[in-house]
Amino acid sequence: MSGMNDLLMPKLGLTMTEGLVAEWCVAPGASVKQGDVIFVVETEKVANEITADADGVMGEILVPVGETVPVGAVVARWTGPGQRTSSETAAAAPAAESKPVSLPPQAVAAPATSGGRIVATPLARRQAEELGVALQTVQGSGPHGRIKAADVRAAVANRKEAAPAALPAQQTAIAPAAERAPASSLVQAMARRMVEAKQNTPHFYLSAEAEVSELLALRARLNAQQGQVKLTLNHFIVAAVARALEALPQQNRIWDGGDVVQFRTIEVGVAVSTERGLMAPVLHDLGGCSLDEIARRADQLVQRVRDGKASREDMQGGAITVSNAGMFNVNYMTPIINPPQSAILGVGSIRDVFRPDANGAPVLKREMGLVLAGDHRLHDGTSGLQFLNRVIGFLQDPYLLLRSGTAVK
Repeated sequence: MSGMNDLLMPKLGLTMTEGLVAEWCVAPGASVKQGDVIFVVETEKVANEITADADGVMGEILVPVGETVPVGAVVARWTGPGQRTSSETAAAAPAAESKPVSLPPQAVAAPATSGGRIVATPLARRQAEELGVALQTVQGSGPHGRIKAADVRAAVANRKEAAPAALPAQQTAIAPAAERAPASSLVQAMARRMVEAKQNTPHFYLSAEAEVSELLALRARLNAQQGQVKLTLNHFIVAAVARALEALPQQNRIWDGGDVVQFRTIEVGVAVSTERGLMAPVLHDLGGCSLDEIARRADQLVQRVRDGKASREDMQGGAITVSNAGMFNVNYMTPIINPPQSAILGVGSIRDVFRPDANGAPVLKREMGLVLAGDHRLHDGTSGLQFLNRVIGFLQDPYLLLRSGTAVK
């Protein structure tokens, strides 16, 4: 089949470095129409359908279902638009090298070098660093000996097989009662993301309480009205965070590879627990939105995520996420920032406590514990407290959230 172009693993988000091929929707040799779904890519956030930009015919599938490859890797070839495969390169390279294959260790070429540098994919380098594997000891199975992530994992497996079979006494004692199962690619990606966030983002934390007696009373009155959207505490919290971002735009930015990215729109992420794990979709364009509108859009977004129907846009953007664990009986929750965002607000349960009034007499208060985690490359204690106190101000005087328009700075 002549005139073949490369189909590459697309970059579907600001921080995406790899993707898992979850499904091929077109078989080799089949015709493809513009708009048809060619394959499905799964990241740590969401499954994305990759559609054809034009008509074409599917050629060779190079990456099988279930394999994770870095952004920019060639996953298939077809006659539609893409990166042209040069005939000279195709003629010079053996046919076996055009398709990734798994070879026995003794048949694999030695790692390729370029000017003394080991040639490896970005994903392979990252996994080698995480797993403590020296790339010089890994044999690559990619074109011209290029080291792939699978080669690094194989080296780790070989190292474990070569280790003594005897296990420590403690491990042997618990082994009969334990079950071991490989984590899904989605869970592994989430785990890597959280490890990287904690290692690479300099976190700092600020904790405080919001007295929410007025908020609870207002919510009860509003929810008593018939035919209106039912408001949750999280709706009020998201609205308070959105208004605080409007008032303090310096909090509405992220760190991206040495650049400071300032957002012009108000976007707030919401942590959602699903059967597949914890997800963090984003509510977009909240500037000037009413409380009811925020509640409607938040409910629709959460439902899409739990139904597995979230779009790519649903899963990216924003500088901050709200992670509410108040329903789980916890005073405070210290969360991990979801990169590339620069902050996350952990929300605890509401507690009844007695506080002294102006005359020293005990007064019953209803307090919600809040913990703001911030990226110290962008924020500091002063700016973080200004933002946290602005959020608390809206929660303690929730009638301000009923006003339309932009928050007063």
